[in-house]
Amino acid sequence: MNQPASNPVASLSLDLDNKWSYMKTHGDAGWESLPSYLDIVVPRVLGILKERNLTITFFVVGLDAAQDKNRDVLRSIADNGHEIGNHSFHHEPWLHLYSDAQLEEEIKRAEDSLEQATGKHPVGFRGPGFSLSNSLLELLTRRGYMYDASTFPTYLGPLARAYYFMKSRLDSVEEKEQRKKLFGSISDGLRSTKAYRWRTSPAELIEIPVTTMPMFKLPIHVSYLLYLSNYSSAIALSYFNTAMQLCRMTGTQPSLLLHPLDFMGCDDTTDLSFFPAMQMQSSQKVAFVERVFDIYANRFDVVSMSEHARRLQSADLPRVTPRFN
Repeated sequence: MNQPASNPVASLSLDLDNKWSYMKTHGDAGWESLPSYLDIVVPRVLGILKERNLTITFFVVGLDAAQDKNRDVLRSIADNGHEIGNHSFHHEPWLHLYSDAQLEEEIKRAEDSLEQATGKHPVGFRGPGFSLSNSLLELLTRRGYMYDASTFPTYLGPLARAYYFMKSRLDSVEEKEQRKKLFGSISDGLRSTKAYRWRTSPAELIEIPVTTMPMFKLPIHVSYLLYLSNYSSAIALSYFNTAMQLCRMTGTQPSLLLHPLDFMGCDDTTDLSFFPAMQMQSSQKVAFVERVFDIYANRFDVVSMSEHARRLQSADLPRVTPRFN
């Protein structure tokens, strides 16, 4: 259950990466046919959220919204009161390689598809694979976005990328070059875990980072917690509790990230075994995620990303000039 507003605010979001998008990034054949698990995972997540009276943000991929077969299940997200965010159209974690014209087409096409499928126009964006650039931030500001949520302040990005390349099926130099900034660089660990404002030439844009453990910059998103739970559920939950205590001690308003595979297991699909914790049963994962939700909602007033951004609009946030290579 949501706690009274006297609790510090926190947000919760889910990157609705579909089966084909994981296969595409991983280099698996057959992704072009757009295999989907949305009809499995979306009702499951909505049920868990409804039980706890939680309203969150779903970052939806435009290409999924453009498919007639997905319209009903995506509409159900908006009909249940949840926010629809823009997660790009093609879900390519190399938006930093796009030209300005390509970025404009990518963002606008996603917006149009999301609005047609759900009836909601997005006001927030998260880049696939945390992909971000100066041009993209300026474009989002010009298009009237309220916030971006594409930064992931951790030093462990290169390790995550190394694990990903070890498990991938990429053959061409071009494919590896496209993905060489996946999950960010060591310098991303220098970024703030607290919200701030990007100072772009059109205007300012609120940035709500994917929260990592204050001071230590270790990941705390639910996929990572599930990975730790393979060794010990008690240790994983203690780790999360420690992170939440540090957030409250440091005045960090956390923004917790979810993925569809946090709610799916080997009994749902065997094609994504390269993803951490996919040897677990879905019932195990759901039970663990529910405990994380209960800890989170007990300590914070949990809201959607847009509501989080709205509450930050009057705050005196630090101003940061974007500098991406």
